[in-house]
Amino acid sequence: MSAGQPNGAENEVFEESGDERQSQSIQHIRANSSIMQLKKILVANRGEIPIRAHELSLQTVAVFSYEDRLSMHRQKADEAYVIGKRGQYTPVGAYLAGDEIIKIALQHGVNMIHPGYGFLSENAEFARNVEKAGLVFVGPSPEVIDSLGDKVSARTL
Repeated sequence: MSAGQPNGAENEVFEESGDERQSQSIQHIRANSSIMQLKKILVANRGEIPIRAHELSLQTVAVFSYEDRLSMHRQKADEAYVIGKRGQYTPVGAYLAGDEIIKIALQHGVNMIHPGYGFLSENAEFARNVEKAGLVFVGPSPEVIDSLGDKVSARTL
């Protein structure tokens, strides 16, 4: 299984748990000489990603705008939480409310955040804030996001 460089860790090793009682899809990450069990993911997206994560037997946490309260990703998730209060965000703006998303993750024992496909996945500051909160950002490092966001730097890569 391949992955990005969460928390800026180098030489990560992903391995399946040897404990027969645990789901085989639960993975362990070795980062900075410590092992963290990765089992609960918040996906800040209303598309296919949270549904696929659920199919991989990860505990899924969906976030949704008030307008998306009946959407499939919310219904398929193990847990689901509305972002903000009714009318606080636009339907799209709710999925860009990084601080609110991180707060929900911390309140509900999440250890990974996947930003989805949209603008949040291109937001290096969000990735930094996820890492500062002690969570794993499922995606490229903030430095890579910064580099690829700048078209001149991206061409030199």
